[in-house]
Amino acid sequence: MLMYAKGNWNASTDGKVTEVFNPATKEVIGTVPQAKPNDIEEVIGAAQKAKNGWARTAVWKRAEILTKFSNLVEKKRDELANLLSREIGKPIEQAEWEIDTAIRLFRAFPEHAKSLNGINIPLDHQPGIENDVYLTRKEPLGVIVGIIPFNFPVDLFSHKVAPALSSGNVMIVKPASTAPLTILSLTELLYEAGLPENVLQVVTGSGGLIGNMLAQSPLIDAISLTGSTETGIKVATGAAKHLSRVMLELGGNDPLIVFEDADIDLAVNETIFGRTLMNGQVCCSNKRMLIHHSKEEEFTSLLVDRLKELKYGNQLDRSVNIGPLIDEYALQTVNQQVKRTIEQGAKVALEGGVVDNTWYLPTVLTDVKPEYDISRDMEIFGPVFPILTFRSEEEALEIANSSIYGLNAAVFTKDVNRALNVSYQIESGIVSVNGSGVYRPDVSFFGGYKMSGHGGKEGLIGALEELTQVKSVALRNCLNIYN
Repeated sequence: MLMYAKGNWNASTDGKVTEVFNPATKEVIGTVPQAKPNDIEEVIGAAQKAKNGWARTAVWKRAEILTKFSNLVEKKRDELANLLSREIGKPIEQAEWEIDTAIRLFRAFPEHAKSLNGINIPLDHQPGIENDVYLTRKEPLGVIVGIIPFNFPVDLFSHKVAPALSSGNVMIVKPASTAPLTILSLTELLYEAGLPENVLQVVTGSGGLIGNMLAQSPLIDAISLTGSTETGIKVATGAAKHLSRVMLELGGNDPLIVFEDADIDLAVNETIFGRTLMNGQVCCSNKRMLIHHSKEEEFTSLLVDRLKELKYGNQLDRSVNIGPLIDEYALQTVNQQVKRTIEQGAKVALEGGVVDNTWYLPTVLTDVKPEYDISRDMEIFGPVFPILTFRSEEEALEIANSSIYGLNAAVFTKDVNRALNVSYQIESGIVSVNGSGVYRPDVSFFGGYKMSGHGGKEGLIGALEELTQVKSVALRNCLNIYN
């Protein structure tokens, strides 16, 4: 496929491409251009030329285009889900859920944008300006960069692009090199729906090159990135040069706390759901299982038994629960992290490991201590279940908050008072009670604490506010009603 840039579908300047593989079969399913510095400069220039026209497009017209796009996505749901599943290894049913998210968000955000109202502030409370009229309005930021990871490309494309375009911004999107194809297909549908030229451009190629150039450009007004904390720091550092706004959704090593009064059956099922979704490659999944010492044996035994029932294989097979990790590097990274934890003293209750250099099967580790890397800041992007134990509420909170991360936590208890007290003390953007931490309603204020996030919240309630700025207009001495 070509990238949409500079008002057309283009190859890179030198014609070089990156191959995109199905991670299960290793077959090449497409190619995309490798953008060069001059390509990126031209893309930024095209975005600058497009921003005023889109900002001055009436909200109802923007909504009409984005709603039409949503309808086109709905008609091509199966085709898009199949491409997404093949591209990133996500089980087909999960890919369908992700396409459904795009359909919802591109309908909802334009409607919310219709309520981006300003206010009229009376000034007769202050002497000397009582005959002035003071108005405010919400205006777009301008040119926004969206940097999107491989694991939820459609979901995150929707959470970034739908509110940005709805509120009158233009966007430059950089998809992951391993997951650009579905995003390009969605872009094609947006232009089919009537999006004006260059309001959305998609640049493919090296993340380091493209990300650095976009982050450091004085012509970029804001950058919205979902990715690793390391990448987020680099982008924020580059953007600081020109004080470009940054909205960062970063890594996580979130706790799942199971108290002695919890429904263990429910806790195990939710643990498995959250930790095997997208084959264990989810930033907000619970990656540390903190189990009350009296329930450790019961929880571990049930967890191991149920994980053994899961089926791995080709992600297009609807009976498959676990597809491949995104690539061989990801596989080896997870394998080395598990070995590191075992070297530190953990025991293996269920040995998964690498299969055919494609899948990483569920692995359960016990006797994990709070001082181990995995218990604090080592985020594992794979279906690995480290089990720690605690004896008191205070100890559980101390372990839970010992990480640099704080994205989505989970607490299992039947005691509502305990649930609220613990939830209030966990350093995390979202705390889910009696459910997996993989929890992101469309309306949620999604974003983490500490090094899990910075600079804004995504979701229907907060995103439009983050992507607009308030302008005040004062009409001086236009009234004559006050003496």
